[in-house]
This record gives sequence, structure tokens and C-alpha cells, in this order.
Amino acid sequence: MLEGQVRIPSGCAISGIFSKAGRPINGERIVRSIALMHDRSNGLGGGFAGYGIYPEYKNDYAFHLFYEDATAKKDCEAFLERHFDIVNLSKIPTRQVAGIVDAPLIWRYFVTPLPHKLADSQLNEREYVAKCVIRINSEMQGAYVFSSGKNMGVFKAVGYPEEVGEFYRLEEYEGYCWTAHGRYPTNTPGWWGGAHPFALLDLSVVHNGEISSYDTNRRFVEMFGYKCNLLTDTEVIAYLFDYLTRKQGLRIEEAANVVAAPFWSTIERLAPKERERLSYLRTAFSSALITGPFSILVGFEGGLMALNDRLKLRSMVAAEKGDCFYVASEESAIRTIEPELDRVWAPRGGEAVVVRLETQKEEAVCRG
Repeated sequence: MLEGQVRIPSGCAISGIFSKAGRPINGERIVRSIALMHDRSNGLGGGFAGYGIYPEYKNDYAFHLFYEDATAKKDCEAFLERHFDIVNLSKIPTRQVAGIVDAPLIWRYFVTPLPHKLADSQLNEREYVAKCVIRINSEMQGAYVFSSGKNMGVFKAVGYPEEVGEFYRLEEYEGYCWTAHGRYPTNTPGWWGGAHPFALLDLSVVHNGEISSYDTNRRFVEMFGYKCNLLTDTEVIAYLFDYLTRKQGLRIEEAANVVAAPFWSTIERLAPKERERLSYLRTAFSSALITGPFSILVGFEGGLMALNDRLKLRSMVAAEKGDCFYVASEESAIRTIEPELDRVWAPRGGEAVVVRLETQKEEAVCRG
């Protein structure tokens, strides 16, 4: 059986680790987890997102960029210098790996918006940064910002995920949260920008499945300034969650109620207050409903969410051990790095499983 001749609709693998106590987790652990699901990928994309990995630059936006050539790099750096104070810049450290070929130029910049540019824009800081990222990705030939959050970073490439982890030397990074993806593209090309995770600011998404509502979702987010030009359906999920949480102010759990909204027949059977809440969310953001089979992990500052489609058409297993939360497409991918678990369960379709740093929970109680 030759690679590419058979379509595997349940392909792709996802995995995540989160320390609720904020303990540093070495990147090698998430690589081992996703590597166990090697056969769910076909070598056309792999990637990782790590949170808490840049404590020395935690107040700066970490831009990870792919460049096709030196001209694109020169033009993009000129743009960055006009809009940001570049605190530090360097190539992202990599090593030679046999399975990773045709690598673009890969650079990292720690930046903060220039005060006068930010003031002139009349935007808040996060909107200013997001608009700059979208402008680079949609207007600047040969340059692509694939990570732009604070104290977090995305690392992705064309290759099997374990090769991508070795390529980016992830064993040299530590963070309180990691997500991983092994890609088996069925409808879209395998290229560096199309690998998962997809990210904007601190929000990142890895996805197993297909989005049959993609065109509706894409038209919806593009009304609000987003541009979907990376040749894969998953990109729109990141923009939907950014729009719902950052622009509309919804909690991540409420955003999950939008993209994986309960069926109307389910809503009608709920208590009046909950029925009213879910009816509003489903009606107000109807074009943000995602249809089709999916399991996704959404990373954000201080938290991680796991979510299946309403019918649970893609596999997802969650587990806990001490302060650590684990989630993966297969239980074996969890047990390979944590054999003895306190709890293992399969989240229900449409049920958002959200974990947060304990410090964030305490702050929420104080604010409440």
C-alpha cells in the first residue's frame, strides 16, 4: 500500500500536557507522547506549542517567522522596525534531521509595540499586534508569522512530529503546557505554513478532523479583519476562538458552547436560565458553529481546553496524575509518558474540558 493512495479520514494525532501547579515540563515528554501515534501521520506536517518557555522575555511578544528568502526577511524586518521595539532577534536553533528538508529561514524576534505607533493606531495593544501579524501574513510575500504570543512559542514543519521535535531541539525547552500535532492532510497540501498548531497572539489550536462548515466560518471571521490564506481549514478555528474570547469577551467555556453548540433539541430540555444562555450564544454567533468531525486542543495564556464535536466523531482521551492533566487521541500516548494515572476518561461530545493554572483560579476567586 503506497503512501497517499488511501484516504484515512480519522488520521492526525493530537496530544497535550498541562501542569496546573505551573511546574516546568521538558519538551522531550510531549515529543515522546506524539511519537507513539506515528501511524496517524504521513510525514506532511508536525508541530508543537509550548507555554511558559520564555520566562526571561515574558513581557515581550515572541514572533516566530518563516522566510522564503533573504529579500522577504529584509522587507519584514523593516516593517517590524517601523512598528515595534525589537528587544532581541536570532535564528531559532535547529539541528539537521534526515526527514526535515527544504527548510525556510526560521527566525525569532522578541518585540514590544512602539509607544507612538500604538498611540497613533488608537487600538489596544493586543489588537495592534494582531493586525500587524495579519498584515505580514496577508500582504508580505514570502514572510509568515506562525507564532506571536507572550511567553509561548509554536514550532512546526513538514515532517513527522518526532522529527519536528528533534529538528527544533525541544528537549532544550521547558514550559507548564505543551500541545502537539501529527498531520495526515486529506484535502489540503502539506507545507510548512499549513502544519499545526495555528496561532494568533497567545492562542493556539491543534486539530484532528475536517470542517464541513469551513466556508461559512471563513466568511464570518473575514468580516472582522482576519485573513484565511494558509490553505487549510484548521486556521479558521484559531481565528474563531480569538474573535470570541478576545474581541467578544467570552470565556473559553462560552466560546466552546458556540463552536460546538448543543443541538436545539438538547437546549429545549434545559432549565430556563441555561436554555436562555445557550439559545443566545447559538443565535448571536450562528456562523461560528463548527460542523464536521473534530477533536481540538486550544492553548491559551494560563490554560488549555480539549473539545470534541457534538457527536464525538474523533477520538479523545483525558487523564490526570497529581497536578498534571493529559489529553491525547489515544490513551497509549498518555501512558507512554505517565504509566500510572489517577484518573482516565473520555470527554463527551461537545463537552469542553478546561484546565487552568492554580494561580489563575485564585486570582479569579479574588476578583469575584
